[in-house]
Amino acid sequence: MVRAISLQSGAASIKVLVADSTLLTGRLIADALRKYRGLAITNADASTVMLTAATLKPDVTIISERLQGKAGKGLAVLRELRVAVPSSRAVMLLDSAESDLVVEAFRSGARGVFCRSDPLKLLIRCVRKVHDGQLWISGAQLEFLLKALAQAPATRIVDTGGTNLLSKREQDVVRWLAEANTNSEIARKLNLSENTVKNYLFHIFNKLGVSSRVEVIIYAASQRSGGQSIQKDKTMAKRPEKRERRS
Repeated sequence: MVRAISLQSGAASIKVLVADSTLLTGRLIADALRKYRGLAITNADASTVMLTAATLKPDVTIISERLQGKAGKGLAVLRELRVAVPSSRAVMLLDSAESDLVVEAFRSGARGVFCRSDPLKLLIRCVRKVHDGQLWISGAQLEFLLKALAQAPATRIVDTGGTNLLSKREQDVVRWLAEANTNSEIARKLNLSENTVKNYLFHIFNKLGVSSRVEVIIYAASQRSGGQSIQKDKTMAKRPEKRERRS
């Protein structure tokens, strides 16, 4: 069953696809988003979400980590979505902000994570920030990613054909960056000047199509899951107080 709610005609509308754990809760989210102008919302369930996404080509897709009562099914759908509709930016809806779920959501290609414990009024901000090419991630969630990267083996950052995107030295910089080192700390570890590290970061940002250290970390995290790189968008969103982090 698919329910479409067009709130404003014209190309300016943000097309949002909602796939929650049940159609009922999906409708509740759709009703909350209906209060805001400039959105065109479609509600789908697990059995129709991929077909709907392929047809609709939503700007933003909100997917529950749990679909049809199955934990992790939403993550699998998200990975399929990245291949089928790479232009759609995804927000993963989580029942709780457990570290493993947060890390896997970003590894699977999410551009933001929204927890059911978060005020629902923040969801519209999340949708708009993600639509604008920003990331929706809290300081605590970023720490989860840093810890996961520090514990994982070193990763080559490659394109879909397996070709290295970065030089060996640039990958060294990314490795230390993922361990939360500052530019001066990276410079000391690699026996470089701080200015040289800044130049390496400039080239890394340019090659990966990102503009923040956090996006480099998420890019690396997505590769350590063995999947394709996440969509190359622009900046990180500033989260509200209590869940706020700036790159």
